[in-house]
Amino acid sequence: MNLLVKVCGMTDGENIRRVEELGVDFIGFVFYPRSPRFVYQMPDYLPRRARRIGVFVNETKETVLTYADRFELDYVQLHGKESPLYCQSLRKSHGLKVIKAFHLATPRNVAATEAYHGTCDYFLFESKTPQLGGTGRQFDWSLLHRYAGRTPFFLSGGLNAGSANAIRQFHHPQLAGIDLNSRFETTPGLKDVERLRGFLQELTQ
Repeated sequence: MNLLVKVCGMTDGENIRRVEELGVDFIGFVFYPRSPRFVYQMPDYLPRRARRIGVFVNETKETVLTYADRFELDYVQLHGKESPLYCQSLRKSHGLKVIKAFHLATPRNVAATEAYHGTCDYFLFESKTPQLGGTGRQFDWSLLHRYAGRTPFFLSGGLNAGSANAIRQFHHPQLAGIDLNSRFETTPGLKDVERLRGFLQELTQ
């Protein structure tokens, strides 16, 4: 199964280095101050092969661009109420690749993606909760059978060490990758490298 793998919410340099050595495609940094994974300072190691993603929630473009420059981000991942015009501006005017997150609970949530086609490089689908950002819980993947858009997506929300078989059995023409975060942590921002290694080995069996 040839899926892109994104590990998000990282803060520690040595932990980042070890996760990158697993061969993951993307490593994400959270720049949302209310998150327990907020990056307060520059880690002493940043990915050299894996692409760098910055996670933002309803942030000004100026702040996004400041972090993008400082961390040499390849992508920005937007978890708030950012408009299609906002996404398009970052992508076209500033040369950043954009991932827009959508919290899914009903077919109406799926339909909301239509306005964003052509403005984002990827979507990210996860479960819907009152809070902003990630949820750590799995949503009903059958909702995605209603998604007929052209934008490829990442599957997120509650993926854990036991999810490999379910991921292998899930098929969608636009499924591009998976997003791994809280269920692979020892503490917020610090990933369990061996748990990730075992999961990735099982996923590719």
